[in-house]
Amino acid sequence: MARYIGPVCRQCRREGVKLYLKGDRCYSDKCAFSKRSYAPGQHGQGRKKVSEYGIQLREKQKARRTYGVLEGQFRTYFDKADRQKGITGENLLVLLERRLDNVVYRLGFGSSRNQARQLVRHGHFTVNGHRVNIPSYQIKADDVIQVKESSKESPIMKEMAEGIASKTVPAWLELSAADLSGKVVRYPNREEIDIPIQEHLIVELYSR
Repeated sequence: MARYIGPVCRQCRREGVKLYLKGDRCYSDKCAFSKRSYAPGQHGQGRKKVSEYGIQLREKQKARRTYGVLEGQFRTYFDKADRQKGITGENLLVLLERRLDNVVYRLGFGSSRNQARQLVRHGHFTVNGHRVNIPSYQIKADDVIQVKESSKESPIMKEMAEGIASKTVPAWLELSAADLSGKVVRYPNREEIDIPIQEHLIVELYSR
């Protein structure tokens, strides 16, 4: 399956906003976007007139890159959100937030969504007691996500466990730092999804 494996800081620069793709580095002075907040490439600093379609496309790309979702996957999420009751754009963001790799990141078990995805892929987590290694797995209300017992002794998990007690998690999640587990209390609402995306522009793009 094709996936972007280049410098992720270029993606933030291309979208003109921090997407926090490298975890703690994004909050430090080493952040590439802080140093060069213009688009990458030879003509990155040039003035460009952006069309309405271009604005809509950029919003879609922001969402895709924030959650690390491929184009086909993203369209599938949109079609599912469109079939659900309620506001399509908000439904879309909720579906993306319910991905297992995102929930692992929100609980503080990964410094970035990329790291959380890798940890899920390597089978370090269970959902309701069952090992799940699919990052796109859709979490439901009352599901319990926990670090697998055999994984708690791994160096990366020990390092992560040291700072997890100070983590602040969203209101729709509960974190138990003692046993490295978390629970999905309910689905998030739009006000609790803190990503700089105007989802109505994505709906307009796909409605063309």
